[in-house]
Amino acid sequence: MQLDGVNKGIHKNRKRLRVGRGPGSGRGRTAGRGNKGQGQLAGWSAAGIFEGGRLPLIRRIPKRGFHNAHGRIVKSLNVSALDSVCEAGSDVTPESLRELGLAKGIWQVLKILGNGEIKKPLKVSAHHFSAQAKAKILAAGGSVTELPGPAPLERKIGKASRKKPVNG
Repeated sequence: MQLDGVNKGIHKNRKRLRVGRGPGSGRGRTAGRGNKGQGQLAGWSAAGIFEGGRLPLIRRIPKRGFHNAHGRIVKSLNVSALDSVCEAGSDVTPESLRELGLAKGIWQVLKILGNGEIKKPLKVSAHHFSAQAKAKILAAGGSVTELPGPAPLERKIGKASRKKPVNG
């Protein structure tokens, strides 16, 4: 039980175990570390993936595909979220959604999805809309504006790609 950063549990005054203090202590001789092996030495600690010397599971499982964790820059919101937070007739932009706290985190592109119902007419501006979301917003009497996306990244050309082709 943790209260105000101070341990107020049952064993708050329990003394720490002093190992290697003779056979009467219960942790004498090898001090609870066993007889042989690298674990008996002071200062040795295993990594989290260490499995006693065999090939760890993380290295046994094959890795396939491409996972661009840093490229996930699309923020998606459902029309039900817009209906619950925004007032009727209001302008919904990426900036206003950041201020309302609906679109948190790091993202560059906003996509509106069609899950849920929308009953208020809203003027929604976003980079992308699903077909279902666009139909629901227009059916509620609102309007849809597609914003241009961020500029594409320019790739630096390396020395290998600047070589002139050899015409034989």
